[in-house]
Amino acid sequence: MENLQILDRELFTFLNGAHSPFFDPIMIFLSKIWVWIPLYLAICIWLFAKRKWQFALLSVVILIIAFAISDQLSVFIKNITERLRPCEDPQMVGITRLLERHGGLYSFVSSHASNTFSFAFLTAKIIKRPLFSYLIYFWASAVSYSRIYVGKHYPGDVICGIILGLIIGLFLFMLYRFIASKLKSKYALPY
Repeated sequence: MENLQILDRELFTFLNGAHSPFFDPIMIFLSKIWVWIPLYLAICIWLFAKRKWQFALLSVVILIIAFAISDQLSVFIKNITERLRPCEDPQMVGITRLLERHGGLYSFVSSHASNTFSFAFLTAKIIKRPLFSYLIYFWASAVSYSRIYVGKHYPGDVICGIILGLIIGLFLFMLYRFIASKLKSKYALPY
């Protein structure tokens, strides 16, 4: 375990140190949660415009549940593991390049990575458009990487956050499909 933490710190030092004045504001922007709201709203509007309202509503409810589970579970894991953020870790003082205020004390797992990847997985599966899938996974990856870039998370925090988000997305997509099939058969609705 100690070897993994050393590797994680070394990879963090490399990734966090690889910066430029051009990317600094972009990564800070991607790291802000309020930035996601227009994207989420646009996708919800698209769902209601392109799908029967029952399936659109089901999709939105599943997305909200995914966000709630992902966010709360990632915070729960942070509080259990108590791994310090790089900006709080005494071994990383003077090494971490911090572009945001400190925030919470603990970092494992990344809530940003978990939230964005559960959202990306679910919307990619529900919308089923290749271009959308590429773009939404690119967005989730950029947001996740931004957390290392701004100095808030180690790469391991982000990778495990991604895995958590994908697992949550998978389970909730199975629930979505189950409920959608019941809606189809009960109301004879076309998908």
